[in-house]
Amino acid sequence: MLRVEQVRKIFTTRHGPVRALDGVDLQIAKGEFLVIRGASGSGKTTLLMILGAMQQPTQGKVISQDIDIYALNPAERARFRAENIGFVFQMFHLVPYLTILENVMLAAGNGNHKSSEKEALILLERLNLSDRIDHKPADLSTGQRQRAAIARALITKPKVILADEPTGNLDPENADDVMAYLHGFHQNGGTVIVVTHTAVADQYADRIIHLRDGRIDNP
Repeated sequence: MLRVEQVRKIFTTRHGPVRALDGVDLQIAKGEFLVIRGASGSGKTTLLMILGAMQQPTQGKVISQDIDIYALNPAERARFRAENIGFVFQMFHLVPYLTILENVMLAAGNGNHKSSEKEALILLERLNLSDRIDHKPADLSTGQRQRAAIARALITKPKVILADEPTGNLDPENADDVMAYLHGFHQNGGTVIVVTHTAVADQYADRIIHLRDGRIDNP
């Protein structure tokens, strides 16, 4: 489903070039739960953003569904991302001045308000947030905010969920809940890619790879 071919990413800084990824080759099967482990600075978040059509690699290709996603123009790539990929971030990235229901509906972006609201309410109930739909993100606990972020990722019915340290700000109980929701998406045929520096997702993984200094230790 996803194929990475000799991907390199070099960032230009005032101290000179920084090589975040250094010739990564990787194949990810449809319906796989992949965990990418690595220390801070290993390149794992950069790889996730490149997989998610969010960051142009300096060199190499990312092929998804036989499409070279970085050969698309920016509008085509944004459409591909919206139709295929859901994101869950450590810092949630919820819009602070919108309610939780509005945050989830905003991600749907299908122009049909009634349909979006119905789907959002179903998801929020499934994620035990039906009593928080009119609350702003600041009024929720960290665990509730991450569950809202998962609802936002799921409402587009993505084929792939990319999760960047999704439990990094959570206590163990909420971390277990978040991983259970991602596991449920996987059990229903979705592809999940989690980047983390801990073992929190290992029990759910079909495969674990390790990044070190921008290279995969065990592809």
